[in-house]
Amino acid sequence: MFWKFDLNNTSHIDQLLDREGVTLRELMEEEDVLQECKAQNRKLLLFLSKDHCMQELVTLITEEPPADLEEKTRFKFPNIACELLTSDVALINDKLGGDESLLEKLYHFLEQEPPLNPLLASFFSKTIGNLIARKTDQVISFLRKKHNFISLVLNHIDASAMMDLLLRLISCVEPAPLRMEVLNWLNEERLIQRLTELMHTGRDEERQSNASQTLCDIIRLSRDQANQLSEVTEPDPLLAVLESQENVAELLKNMFEGERTEASVVNGTQVLLTLLESRRSGLEGLMDLYSQGCERSYTVNSSILCAIEPHLKDFQQLLLNPPTRSAILTTVGVLEQPLGSARLHVARLVASLLQTCDLSICQEICRLNTMDLLLDLFFKYSWNNFLHLQVELCVASILNHSAHADLQNPGLQNHEERPATGTGSQAEEGTPGQNSTSDPANTPIQDALVANVGHLAEGGRRRGNMGHLTRIANTVVQNLEKGLIIITCISTELPEDCRGRWESFVGETLRETNRRNTVDLAFSDYQIQQMTANFVDQFGFNDEEFSEHDENINAAFDRIAEINFNIDADDHSANAAAFEACCKERIQQFDDCEEEEDIWDEKEINYATQIKSRSRYSTWMICLRKYNLLGSVTGAWEGSPGQKAPLVASDSSSSGGSDSEEDPGEHKTVGSSKTPANQTTAPLR
Repeated sequence: MFWKFDLNNTSHIDQLLDREGVTLRELMEEEDVLQECKAQNRKLLLFLSKDHCMQELVTLITEEPPADLEEKTRFKFPNIACELLTSDVALINDKLGGDESLLEKLYHFLEQEPPLNPLLASFFSKTIGNLIARKTDQVISFLRKKHNFISLVLNHIDASAMMDLLLRLISCVEPAPLRMEVLNWLNEERLIQRLTELMHTGRDEERQSNASQTLCDIIRLSRDQANQLSEVTEPDPLLAVLESQENVAELLKNMFEGERTEASVVNGTQVLLTLLESRRSGLEGLMDLYSQGCERSYTVNSSILCAIEPHLKDFQQLLLNPPTRSAILTTVGVLEQPLGSARLHVARLVASLLQTCDLSICQEICRLNTMDLLLDLFFKYSWNNFLHLQVELCVASILNHSAHADLQNPGLQNHEERPATGTGSQAEEGTPGQNSTSDPANTPIQDALVANVGHLAEGGRRRGNMGHLTRIANTVVQNLEKGLIIITCISTELPEDCRGRWESFVGETLRETNRRNTVDLAFSDYQIQQMTANFVDQFGFNDEEFSEHDENINAAFDRIAEINFNIDADDHSANAAAFEACCKERIQQFDDCEEEEDIWDEKEINYATQIKSRSRYSTWMICLRKYNLLGSVTGAWEGSPGQKAPLVASDSSSSGGSDSEEDPGEHKTVGSSKTPANQTTAPLR
């Protein structure tokens, strides 16, 4: 019987279009209107491209729907209208991009007073962005005629959709010459300078945040596109302005002028971090510093560093007097004075500046004792791992820089410039400045780790900074073992008692901590190990087992011919001996003298005997699998010409059940008693 399908059914939309007086709203009520549009339904596209339909679609995405509508359905039609306009259908794109009245209606959306409806703003941005990518010449020409376009977009920058629109102008314009024209136009409109002005402390926080994110995205997009283009005729004008000393100085001025708020500090610092970041962002790129040293450090425009250096004291002041924050409740108790995002971003900035290995910047950081303050915070906020990571990166940068710096260069050694009360090794070994007047034998790394051991012995909780502190201690030890000159010189200048305590700490406490960490993390390392190329082979699978065999139904059985059944009868291995012993113990031989029994004869079923026989059969099969000799025995049967096929014991479900009905005292031998020397006799019960 064949199922009957009516493959010639027309869609309900076609039926609606055949009806006179059909409206756009009626079509938009249909669930498959978007699918039909993207499937290039000719009738539907011709209807949608009519002037009155296009006008209505644009109106839906630019005008607020009536407030008295139910909330669930209020933005239903605007959403469908946006999807239809951005369905990437040539007929709709041509109509929308080529009709200036429709573009004017779209542009009028920007002329509203802020704030914009965020949902309608996203519809507008998506529609204009699609036109920028598909009808580039017409749309760019239209926007350039509007002298207040950039002003209107920045006026609504509190809506994230406007940020997306600016990024589309920068990244979605092709070909390259036209893109360069757009960049020059945006530069003439002073886009970067105007975004930087929005970072002022007196601005709305939402505008500051979106302006900061826009600047960061422009930096990354411009650098990525510069790397991808093989032929660069001229530099990116927007990136050149962003990296200029004047613009960076203006950004820093806006951050610190007037009342310093956490939002202005965080947003401004994010732009600075983006200017300083390497091509490979993220933790993986930062931690490469450990293994590759200062050669891994990247080139940063010197104008950026020159603009930042005079304001390092302002960042230092933020570490001392951060913006006020209220107490917060954490899992370890009430934190009266939280670290805050401002100080955390300052720590990130210091870590990035140290990775540049710029001599002037590093000297200023040492002169301000910035590392001492960060180390004080490291021990004070023992549960803030975000801060711990940045301090660890700072220490790694200092040690790696010292390993590659000239001994005559006092850059980070700073023995002469440090105050007389200091130990001279605070920046390198991580000694907080507040401990400089105490006994030099009391090192924070040693004291903290030893105190944690005692705290754990009393049943307390392991402190949160112990992991990073252990890695810092290991980094110092590794540099000592490498013979790092600056660390070696400092260690020899320490008092005898301090050196003895350090050596004792390294040989006992630190070694025990590393041993315990290795044991604890062994299984974790196993779990996160990378899957190797031969992973499948190691587990006994191959690609052929997962391939389709529809064309050859015998494909699954062809592999049997590949199995090697050859055995060596003279093999006296331990497995063979154990197998023979098991056979002698568990299996009784067949008697050749008995007449061979017809397996098809009907017999009375004895369930007790059958269960006993099945138990023996199961025991035998377990032995075969245990000693991996099942294939060998089968090979012996098949390899002896003239031998009869063995009787295979069956369970209660087997036909006939003759094997299970044999008397336990009967003995039968399979094949002739004159077995060649190179063959084996397989006893079977």
